[in-house]
Amino acid sequence: MLADLFGGAWQSVVFGVVGVGLMAAGFGLVDLLTPGRLRELIWMRRNGNAALLLAANQLGIAGIVFTAILTSYHDFAKGLASTVIFGLVGLLIMGLAFVVLDLLTPGRLGEIVCSDEPHPAARVSAATHFGAALIVCACIA
Repeated sequence: MLADLFGGAWQSVVFGVVGVGLMAAGFGLVDLLTPGRLRELIWMRRNGNAALLLAANQLGIAGIVFTAILTSYHDFAKGLASTVIFGLVGLLIMGLAFVVLDLLTPGRLGEIVCSDEPHPAARVSAATHFGAALIVCACIA
């Protein structure tokens, strides 16, 4: 019983590290897709548009990691591989969704989303990111 407890705790640590790594990659993706540095935009300039987009991205990645773990918890190796693969696929799909939305809308989406004035495009872009993640979650399940 104690071995199972420690084994589960160890698996939680590994999944946690992988999940945080994927969320860091999500931060990097949003930083790449938008002009300026997110660290400055959100934490120094308190840009609500950029914060909303990043929050949707982080929640989307967390949802993908959650779904991958939940659907394959009985097999640690499969769950870990699923988490990494679907996490990276999710990031790719979110990036693609951002680019497609940018092509379909006037102006440069990254610049609009990072403007200091609140803009409805930030909500649409955030919903697109989160929606893309939900699609990947459905594919996992």
